[in-house]
Amino acid sequence: MRIAVIGGGPGGLYFAYLWKRRHPDAEVDLFEQNPADATWGFGVVFSDQALEFLRADDPDTVDAIAPRMESWKNITLNLRGESVEIDGVGFSSIGRLELLTLLQARARAAGVAAHYETVVQSADQFSGYDLIVAADGLNSLVRRTFEKEFGASVTTSTNNFAWYGTTKTFATLSQTFVATERGSFNAHHYRYSPAMSTFLVECDAATWNAYGFADMSIEESQAICERVFAKTLDGHRLVSNKSVWRNFPWIWNERWSHRNMVLIGDALHSAHFSIGSGARLAIEDAIALVKALETEADTQAALARYESERKPIVKKLVTAARTSADWYEHFPDHMKLDLMDFAHSYITRSGRIDDARLSAMSPQFMARYEASRKMGAHHGA
Repeated sequence: MRIAVIGGGPGGLYFAYLWKRRHPDAEVDLFEQNPADATWGFGVVFSDQALEFLRADDPDTVDAIAPRMESWKNITLNLRGESVEIDGVGFSSIGRLELLTLLQARARAAGVAAHYETVVQSADQFSGYDLIVAADGLNSLVRRTFEKEFGASVTTSTNNFAWYGTTKTFATLSQTFVATERGSFNAHHYRYSPAMSTFLVECDAATWNAYGFADMSIEESQAICERVFAKTLDGHRLVSNKSVWRNFPWIWNERWSHRNMVLIGDALHSAHFSIGSGARLAIEDAIALVKALETEADTQAALARYESERKPIVKKLVTAARTSADWYEHFPDHMKLDLMDFAHSYITRSGRIDDARLSAMSPQFMARYEASRKMGAHHGA
C-alpha cells in the first residue's frame, strides 16, 4: 500500500510512524512545508487521561515522551490578587518542537520517508497513492479544495488571543484574570520545560478594540500584554514566535473522507485551547484510522468505519470545547463573581463535571467551596 501523509504535525507524524511500524512493507511518504526544526507555538498539554489512552495502545511512545514532560496535579486560578487551587486535575506538558522531534525520530526509525520544506500545491500531485492522509492543519489544502465534498464549515470565535512563551515557570496549569481600565484579559500559562512556559493571552472583542490592537505591531501588542500581566510575569519578559492576534477557528466536516483522501486532526476538527486537546485528538484520530484500515480489507469500507466509530467520540469532545469556549466569550462577566463562585463556574464550564464528580475529583476544593457557600448563606441571613 502506498500512502501519502500531508502535514508533519503530531497527527501526521504519528499516523505515518504507526502504520509503517506495523506494516514495514508499506510505502509511507510524509510531506511537510516547514523545515523539520520549525514550529510555531510553545508547549502542548495532555491530560492524565489522554496519556493513559495512548499508553494502552503504544506504551513505547509514552515511555519516550514521558521523561521529557512537566507534570502537575492541580489547576491554579488567579483573580483580583487572590488565588485558589483546584486539586485532582492532572496534566502534563511538553514543548511542541520537542514532541515533534521525538515523533520524527520514531517515524524515521520505522522507515517513513519524510520530505520537509516541500510545499504541496495540489492534491493532484498524489495520483499514484492508494491513500492520502490529510493532516495539514487548520488551513488544510485538501479540505479547502474539496470543501463541498467534505461538508466543511469554518467559523471563528469573537475573542482574540496571542500565543507567547516566557522564561517564568509556573508550578501548575494556571489562569490569571486581570481587569484594566479598558477591559479584561485572561492568560493561560503553564511550564512545558524546566526553563520555559506557555503564556497565551486572551481578551474579548471590546477590550481588543479599546486597546487598538488591530493597528499595532507584534512588539507593541507584546509590550502591552507584559504590562497587563507584570505581576504574574514577575520581572520576566514574554517571548514571541509569530505571536499575532488571532480568533479561534471552529472547523467541522460532516464527511471525513472523499475518494481516497481522509482528514485527521485540525484539518478535520478543531477543539478550543481551553480544553487542551488539539494534539491529543490528532494522535487519537491517527490511532483510530490505523485500526479501521487494519479491520477492513477495502479502503473505502475502512474510511467509512473510521468516521462512524470515531465521529461520536470527537463530537462529544468538540461539544464540550464549544461550551468551554462560550464561557470564555463571557469571562469579563464571570469575573464579577467572588473567587470561590468564579472557580466553581470555571471548573464546571464544559458541562462534563457536576458537583458529585467534582467532590470525588477535587475534595479539597469542594470542601473550601462548600464552606464559602455556608459562610455566604450565614452572612445573608
